[in-house]
Amino acid sequence: MSAQERPPALPSRAAPDAAEWDAGNGYEAVAPHWFYCKVTGGRERWLPFSTQDSERLEEAHGAGKDKGDVVVPTSGGRYDVHLKQRQRVAVFWEEEVSEVRRCTWFYKGDKDNKYVPYSESFSEELEEAYMIAVTLDEWKKKLESPSREVIILHNPKLMVHYHPAATSDDWGSTPTEQGRPRTVKRGVENIAAEIPNGEPLQIDHLVFVVHGIGPACDIRFRSIVQCVNDFRSVSLSMLQAHFRKAQEQQQIGRVEFLPVNWHSSLHSTGVDVDLERITLPSISRLRHFINDTILDAFFYNSSTYCQTILDTVASEMNRLYLLFLQRNPDFKGGVSIAGHSLGSLILFDLLTNQKAAPEDEHSREGTEVTSSSRGAEEVKEILKKLDLSEYCPVFEKEKIDGEALFLCAERNLEEMGIPLGPRMKLLHYISSRREVQDTKEQSAAGQHSTTASRDGPYPDVSLGQVSANYPQLLYKPAIFFAFGSPIGMFLTVRGVKRINPDYSLPTCKGFFNIFHPFDPVAYRIEPMIVPDLEFEPMLLPHHKGRKRMHLELKEGLTRMSVDLKNNLLGSLRVAWQSFTRAPLAAVEGVSSEGEAEAEASTEKQPDPKPEEAPAPAKEDPSLIIVGKLNGGNRIDYVLQEKPIESFNEYLFALQGHLCYWESEDTVLLVLKEIYQTIGVTLDQPLPGSQ
Repeated sequence: MSAQERPPALPSRAAPDAAEWDAGNGYEAVAPHWFYCKVTGGRERWLPFSTQDSERLEEAHGAGKDKGDVVVPTSGGRYDVHLKQRQRVAVFWEEEVSEVRRCTWFYKGDKDNKYVPYSESFSEELEEAYMIAVTLDEWKKKLESPSREVIILHNPKLMVHYHPAATSDDWGSTPTEQGRPRTVKRGVENIAAEIPNGEPLQIDHLVFVVHGIGPACDIRFRSIVQCVNDFRSVSLSMLQAHFRKAQEQQQIGRVEFLPVNWHSSLHSTGVDVDLERITLPSISRLRHFINDTILDAFFYNSSTYCQTILDTVASEMNRLYLLFLQRNPDFKGGVSIAGHSLGSLILFDLLTNQKAAPEDEHSREGTEVTSSSRGAEEVKEILKKLDLSEYCPVFEKEKIDGEALFLCAERNLEEMGIPLGPRMKLLHYISSRREVQDTKEQSAAGQHSTTASRDGPYPDVSLGQVSANYPQLLYKPAIFFAFGSPIGMFLTVRGVKRINPDYSLPTCKGFFNIFHPFDPVAYRIEPMIVPDLEFEPMLLPHHKGRKRMHLELKEGLTRMSVDLKNNLLGSLRVAWQSFTRAPLAAVEGVSSEGEAEAEASTEKQPDPKPEEAPAPAKEDPSLIIVGKLNGGNRIDYVLQEKPIESFNEYLFALQGHLCYWESEDTVLLVLKEIYQTIGVTLDQPLPGSQ
């Protein structure tokens, strides 16, 4: 967009007259674009904001020059940009603050040939010199930066940057004779920068993602934040490819994925120092790797550290949920959770210990008003009992009912303006009520699990869980996705050999167990529910709508080999029978009889075929009923291995456990199931999908 078309509030900072088109001299002000600096492994990379974020920043910059610090949300609301400090700050997780620049001029870097933006002040000098050169048609202009770098403007298409190789000119050489010249470009449109498209503003669903063991989540040793960023990016591309109609009709926006980190909290308890004292000095790298990763699974089986992990995961998801609602007050969508590896087991244990609401789905309609008024009356009775009736108006103003009161912490009461004395009374009452309730529930659960394990064929799924106080979530997840999950193995080790087909998670109705066929950590769930029936897991369809070619070829060769074997055996039988028949007079009868027997044997040959052909579950998955854990639908879903992975499954076992973050097939299944809850389907159903 030309400078003449821009609103008056968006002038370039190059010069007072730079925002206007001068038809006489051909000068047009440069269009700025905003960048931020990402430091990875000690290397700086300048990345552009999306077009919509850059326009939003430019608008706020033009409107807030005379104001204080202006904060602009970017990257779908996950980062805030403080314009005055020129800083980009993460909102939902801890991350180093990034520098932000309003960029107009760039030079090519030395290492990776990526263009680097000049500082804003020096870019203004360059723009002013460029404007004078264009206006007066006087080129060969030379500018020197504060770091003694020289830029020469030869003509509008040739501008060169000379980086001094030495710190002084003691030998009489000029700066232009030092260093290798580098290209200078004006405007972001001339540097071929990959500017992101941006994200839809509307958020339809929120998904919390919990990582597994260790601080690294993939084969490149990246953090959970980076892996979830990849997962989110793949989801945006899958939405454009498979939900285009719904997007064009503005039925949907996007799904937000937020990472949940518990590893740092666990290892900040001082346990690393204790482990360091007892760790042997030999093979130190391997031992440190084991201490930092594999031992997380053992920590989770310790009652002390299991409580720390559970509290961290639940409190972090509740904190992120409240913060998300605060920043997105118009959000009306649902919430789902996803866990990778050990993270899926943590979520499963949390979900099995959630308490269902007092009113179930059948009695919820028409009772919301009465239940809320009943909750307000309950709060009044509690305050009256504690001689704190004078604070009833405060609780009524904040719409605190009985359930909300028991979720209040001291900080919440302090923010409401409750003095210290009444605050202590309320907190003591809440904690005492919680202890009584937990004691009753633990005794009831103990009796129930003992009875179930002793008398019934289906032990309780919480049997063998670590003794801990399982926190409650502030929301009811719609779906639980498990990636590369060891849930089945842990349940078996705990003594749960079978899961009751009538069992479902108390507050979550959907459960999907997704795994790679070579994942050494993943285990199935469905055989624990239907142990008497052998069937394959659901094969996840390829996101491009077909089975991978090497799998089709493998199945075709398998069928061909079975047919060849059957035909060969039939021919051998006929030949053997013809040789063993002695009388020549009966040759014709024998041959006809042999042919009949051969035909009969050929007809009988397909008997072993059902064992080698695809299982019935693959052909008609709707006939397989696997209980209520996923609402009667299939639970186990297996990815299709890539062609290179099929050569040696052992070589790609580790990759198979860490492949989910960039798997289009996994992301597409997650999106399909999430949007089905609101009645939105794929543009074209994928073959083999349920």
